[in-house]
Amino acid sequence: AKQPRVHVVPNMDNQQRFKAQQSNTWFADGRAMRPPVEGTVARGRLDFDTHFTEGVVGEAYAEAFPDRIEVTHQFMARGAQRYEIFCAPCHGLSGYGDGVVSRRADRLQQGTWVPPSSFHIEPASTRSVGHIYNTISNGIRTMPSYGSQIDVEDRWAIVAYVKALQRSQHASTDDVPPDKRSQLR
Repeated sequence: AKQPRVHVVPNMDNQQRFKAQQSNTWFADGRAMRPPVEGTVARGRLDFDTHFTEGVVGEAYAEAFPDRIEVTHQFMARGAQRYEIFCAPCHGLSGYGDGVVSRRADRLQQGTWVPPSSFHIEPASTRSVGHIYNTISNGIRTMPSYGSQIDVEDRWAIVAYVKALQRSQHASTDDVPPDKRSQLR
């Protein structure tokens, strides 16, 4: 014989409720759906600066960081930390697409793995900061979106760090301050 389901706390399963757009005589305005309480803050970011929130200026990807972003040593360190957490597993610590996830997928030889891009060859090496920001936010090809996991400022910090990684692989003596060049081997 079938036994009825046990309801330890039945009030959540069998509570009265109203559907969307249904009327309710309990409230003076006759609506079941309640308007937002005055003074509440919407969830998510309500920022209409698309350069900052989307990495675009007009219809094109931004070529420079937004004015409100100051690229400092601390900002770059934050970018390095976030890069190591979110990006390095696939792209590798140096950005060559040789992270631990990528190496393992190559070893498995299942034929479904699409290797991550190296940041040091075309076209990734010439992408604008806005394009990189947008890629982190929305994903690209088989790379997933990280927009819901990484805060806007942290995405910009990662972009700054990626640009530093790219520059570090193609640096010349001219990039070293004159007073430090004597320390080079």
